[in-house]
Amino acid sequence: MNGSVPVSPNAASPARNGGTRSPLRDRVRAIWVALAFLLAAGAALYVFTLRPGDGPVAAGQSRAALTVTTATPRRTTWPVVVVAQGAIAPWEEASIGTQIGSYQLVEVRANVGDRVRRGQVLARLDAALLRAEEAQLLARNAQATANDRRARGLRGVGGISDQEALQYTTEAKTASALLAAKRLQLRYTDIRAPDDGVVTARSATTGAVVPAGQELFRIIRKDRLEWRGELGPADMRVARRGQAIRLALPGGGEARAKIRAFAPALEAASRLGTVYADILPGSPARAGMYANGTILVGEAAALVVPAECVVIRDGRSYVLLLSTPARRSDVALRAVATGRRQGDQVEITQGLAGTEHLVRRGAAFLDDGDVVDIAQAAKDRP
Repeated sequence: MNGSVPVSPNAASPARNGGTRSPLRDRVRAIWVALAFLLAAGAALYVFTLRPGDGPVAAGQSRAALTVTTATPRRTTWPVVVVAQGAIAPWEEASIGTQIGSYQLVEVRANVGDRVRRGQVLARLDAALLRAEEAQLLARNAQATANDRRARGLRGVGGISDQEALQYTTEAKTASALLAAKRLQLRYTDIRAPDDGVVTARSATTGAVVPAGQELFRIIRKDRLEWRGELGPADMRVARRGQAIRLALPGGGEARAKIRAFAPALEAASRLGTVYADILPGSPARAGMYANGTILVGEAAALVVPAECVVIRDGRSYVLLLSTPARRSDVALRAVATGRRQGDQVEITQGLAGTEHLVRRGAAFLDDGDVVDIAQAAKDRP
């Protein structure tokens, strides 16, 4: 025996009896603390995402569907216009042809697009035969005039009867008339413009023998064009002579015109009336164009909103009203009737009183009863 005392296994270590903590138990406790912290952080993050601003979220408050801008209707004065369509045509065309026939064209001086003046020679006919005939008639006229003068002298002394003297007088007058007619034909060999204008067609060809009455040129008199718009009976009643018209030309051009006259009757087939408007000089309009015309017939008050506020659904127009202009509001869908349009503004003819707050940007994505946040920087823009 060496004097040592045996140790029981149940009393081996104070760590097992509570004198020192177990590492496994500490690890489990740390895991539970971490889980509790994560749950608290998640709850705080959830609460933070529900609030619209810096303040706390009220109990039962709905989540906003969208952040929008707003607008309010405004009253203004807009022009009242009538829109019509019609063709652009010459105010009046002149057909230039020959007044004598079977003569050759020896010279052509004008072409399509040329601007001509009243009395300007456009073409010439061969006048050689007519000049020869003029010389022959000139000689006959001189002889008849001399015979008439001698007959008058003889009648004064009783050398011839009054009947014979009258015959010589008649022959002299006939010869003079034939000479005048031939000289008129000679004038017709110069084909002249009857008025100022621009040549739109030419059928004259040098060397051709043309019959009497054949058209050689066609011109637009005074280079004047007119717009022939088609209006319904109601529009005819409000349109007046002298009113201004803005014409939208094909290709993006524009022309100005003024109403000159109205057709006295409507077309039997279309039941539309024609308005004749003089197009002001200097425009790019050309005969044969088809143009839309806007007639300014007056001015009238209008309640207008931005076009973004109006949404079209099932063929009808709606706006979205805010229940309050606060930071957060619900919206209500209201049907409206629209009228005139000008730029990015639309006239509201029915459905609004003018004091409402409307959704502007984002209206197309909302429905009745949705909750929205209002962007403060763009609040209630007109």
